[in-house]
Amino acid sequence: MDNSGNTILSAAVMLFFLMDPLGNIPVLLSVLSGIPPKRQRKIIVREVLMALVILLIFLVAGQPLLEFMHLQQEAVTISGGIILLIIGLRMIFPKPEGIMGHQPDGEPFLVPIAIPMIAGPSVLAMLILMTQSDPKGLSHWFISLLLAWGGSSLILIIAPQLIKILKRRGLLALEKLMGMILVMLAVQMFINGARILSASL
Repeated sequence: MDNSGNTILSAAVMLFFLMDPLGNIPVLLSVLSGIPPKRQRKIIVREVLMALVILLIFLVAGQPLLEFMHLQQEAVTISGGIILLIIGLRMIFPKPEGIMGHQPDGEPFLVPIAIPMIAGPSVLAMLILMTQSDPKGLSHWFISLLLAWGGSSLILIIAPQLIKILKRRGLLALEKLMGMILVMLAVQMFINGARILSASL
């Protein structure tokens, strides 16, 4: 696989981890409890499509937003590392209310499935960081986003069946593993940001 393929795959994996579909399954099922299964699937499909629209808007508008705010690459890289570190630590050491905090009940519309479960602040910030690091690679980031979104959407759609197979302990174990990987990615982003900062000085 060439460098562009590796870049696309690594970015897709990072975005997938940030979306944290496995960790969101218990919250999703709680939000949709009491709704008929057929209606649940329609709601999930609607919500993941709305999330995709939001993600694409941030992917396209991310670089102009950074230029408007006069943010430098090292600032965005280090802040992205901080976000990854916080999310990763929350995955490893989860709170009872979950990574996203308490979620409202009832049939959702946009919140909380589309936002923030899929198109959360960490994912949106990472999209901005990706476009800032390589504005000419927008097509690569687009493919990465589609891969991560597609994988997350599939997991959320089959969530009721998946939790029966893995059980709650299995989901928690996988989420902790994803958290550990995110922490390592965060440290690497800190290193990259420090290198850029030291070179500029």
